[in-house]
Amino acid sequence: MSSKAMGQETLDLGETMLPDRSAPPERKRALRLTGSATALYRTSGSGFETSQVPALELGFDGLAGDRHGGLTRRAGGREPWYKRGTEIRNERQVSLLSAEELGETAEILGIDEIRPEWVGANLLIAGIARLTFLPPRTLLMFEGGVTLKIDGDNAPCRAAGHAVARHYAGRADIPFAYVRAAKHRRGLVGWVEKPGRIEAGEAFEARVPEQWIYGS
Repeated sequence: MSSKAMGQETLDLGETMLPDRSAPPERKRALRLTGSATALYRTSGSGFETSQVPALELGFDGLAGDRHGGLTRRAGGREPWYKRGTEIRNERQVSLLSAEELGETAEILGIDEIRPEWVGANLLIAGIARLTFLPPRTLLMFEGGVTLKIDGDNAPCRAAGHAVARHYAGRADIPFAYVRAAKHRRGLVGWVEKPGRIEAGEAFEARVPEQWIYGS
């Protein structure tokens, strides 16, 4: 086969593998937003719920001694592609929630409130509308020097629903109803890119990366 023929064959193969360039992906420009961590929380033992604290000391392994701390974690129901218990990278070191979204979820459920500590929050965030929709790779750069990197939204689970239900006697429906009500309102999970100390009320800049919708 000639080099020209070989080259044409390679080119044809490449073209069949490329997406349609006549329809470029939709792109959204990068953004910078400002917010603050109005309250901070951590677990005090092996339990799911957290307790409010004045500051968080964060290392590359997250919160030392916290239930969700560590450089690695064990795969569970969120990772069905791995055998349960497989050791994987811990991208869920911290949980971030907003009072606005907690209030919306409570309203849907017909209850007075959902407190951040009931559903395992580490940071209660103010100033960022639709917090749960911040995309992966967003950086939260705190005044004190800490940087958190967002992995993505935190899918609601029945464990959090059971935690809420314990505060509302007679509402056996909450554990399952919570999963639906909190969808896209459950906040975010992330990990520590630059360690240090965060204090309650500390401001941060959210650097939202350029985004695009990838299609085949």
